[in-house]
Amino acid sequence: MLELAEFLHYISIALVVGVNAVSVGIGEGMTGSSAIEAINIQPQAKNEITTAAIIGMALVETAAITGISIAMILLLGAQGINKTIYFGLSELGIAFAVSFSGFAIGIVSAWPAQSSCLAIARQPFIGKKIFRFMLITQSLIQTPVIFSFIIAMFIKNQSISVNTAAETLRLIASGLCIGLGSIGPAIGQANFARAACSSIGVNKKSYNKIFPFTLISEAIIETPIIFALVVSLILIGSKASTLLQGIAMISAAFCIGIGTIGPGIGSGKTSAQACKQIAKNPEIYSTISKVSMFGQGMIDTAAIYALMISLSLILFV
Repeated sequence: MLELAEFLHYISIALVVGVNAVSVGIGEGMTGSSAIEAINIQPQAKNEITTAAIIGMALVETAAITGISIAMILLLGAQGINKTIYFGLSELGIAFAVSFSGFAIGIVSAWPAQSSCLAIARQPFIGKKIFRFMLITQSLIQTPVIFSFIIAMFIKNQSISVNTAAETLRLIASGLCIGLGSIGPAIGQANFARAACSSIGVNKKSYNKIFPFTLISEAIIETPIIFALVVSLILIGSKASTLLQGIAMISAAFCIGIGTIGPGIGSGKTSAQACKQIAKNPEIYSTISKVSMFGQGMIDTAAIYALMISLSLILFV
């Protein structure tokens, strides 16, 4: 049993670093490729494009930095601790939280950086505006990684004292919840940010309309990950007295985690299409934005249903 506990401990450390490194490597490669293409299109804007690419890659690196930070905390924090099978299994919750969110975000956060490089090539005279816009949208995409880091720290603090299978399932559920719950909203936010950056490159006059629309739309797209975070925190603060309760908590994690994927992607797709239309027809911005926000609100009701069932599984089983 001691060997299995040690194996689970070290495999969790390996996952949070390895999985995130894979996605970040892919994301940075995508950004670099687009930067080279953009410089080829507009050599005179090479300085602005290079700056956007470097900063974009630095933000993509957030997932890898989070992974290695968690790995070091787990590695150094476990010294002198009597590792049990429950401890080892509980740490899988940390691996799920950081790896699932990091893998998605490491790749998709490169999308706005790619679009920004190409947009600067098309509109070099507003290169600084496009760069600032990319910074804001890319930073917002990193939110799920921060949430995953917070949940991972809570799991780590509680895993030391866990001594039942039910409590172990509770901590695994908390990690699964935020990890799975990050995927859909991250893809949706990145898809929207890519379309927004590209739209500014198509029509520079649409910037003043796309910018406020972006702030509101990103907040709506991010709503499902807030739901997942709430459920994760409730799981952290709950107690699982029986194995049935532990199983119910795992079910709740899958419910909200999977339940946010569709709404996150769908909301991002809707607002991305709205951005493209605003760039083409800025004079009907008001109509487009209202229809988009109404559609996003309807899409998010699916995440609300998942939230309701998840809370029922936690509170009433």
